[in-house]
Amino acid sequence: MSILNHLLHITSFKSPLLRTIVPSIGAAIAIQAAAGLPSVLAGTERFFDLSGSLTFLAVGALSLYLPQLRARVGHAALPSLLSAFGSGGGWNWRQVVVTGMAVTWATRLGVYLFDRISKDGHDPRFERLRTQPLRFAVSFFIQAMWVSFMLMPVMALNAVPAAAFAAIPRLTVTDILGIGAWTGGIALETAADMQKSRWVEGKKMKQHDEQFLCKGLFSVSRFPHYFGEISLWTGVATTAAGVLALKPVQVALGFSNPVGILATTALAFTAPAFSSFLLLKVSGIPLTEARHDERFKNNREYQEWKKNTPRLIPKLW
Repeated sequence: MSILNHLLHITSFKSPLLRTIVPSIGAAIAIQAAAGLPSVLAGTERFFDLSGSLTFLAVGALSLYLPQLRARVGHAALPSLLSAFGSGGGWNWRQVVVTGMAVTWATRLGVYLFDRISKDGHDPRFERLRTQPLRFAVSFFIQAMWVSFMLMPVMALNAVPAAAFAAIPRLTVTDILGIGAWTGGIALETAADMQKSRWVEGKKMKQHDEQFLCKGLFSVSRFPHYFGEISLWTGVATTAAGVLALKPVQVALGFSNPVGILATTALAFTAPAFSSFLLLKVSGIPLTEARHDERFKNNREYQEWKKNTPRLIPKLW
């Protein structure tokens, strides 16, 4: 407990946001370092995505639980989870729901990716990286930063002092819009992944000889799973940003002018912005399209599908 108390003491900043965000990011880096060292030594990427999901779970839970931990500094025992729902110092339903939304997504994705690599035996993204220890190690640090950026709306919302929630409405329009967008987004992403998995399995079982998937959701969007992912993180951000912009919450976080609303909105929308950047410009669509364009450059059906099917948003783009 002395080590924990020391860590809580050195991160006990005046700002509620820093008190939650700084130790949460530190935890993400520590967990990825612990996962990365044996992976680099063994030269395997088998547990890369799984460790990312576990980091999501751990950091999300930590950001939610930190206020309870700080309240018990100096006590011999850790607080129970049930005590966090007590009157006057408990969690607000939005904190539990938004944290749950993030970790549900992480759990689903982690299970899906781990199952995929278990069946395939390798991940094309790491063909070269796994043989380059330094670059492979850096990828785990990058994953820690990815987790931190994606959980920023969760950490910001969980940083709000409990007393502030008593002064705001129990339900707002942004709550409804945000939860609705998340629900639609994760449903779309899950359905697209299931369709892709069935298609791959069917190909392995010689049930079809199709070269690429262009049916179902993939007939209205070339990357429906990515559209779903961006949508669900927009939902998380909308829910968090709506609460963070309310005056009692702004005051509790130490903001006294409109700049505070801009700051908290920026924190909340870090997640969908970063997700969109990665999927649209870095490791998502660009890498996948580059592989497919090279492989199917002489395939007329692929060229027609690519020309006539929206890249991301059905019926639009």
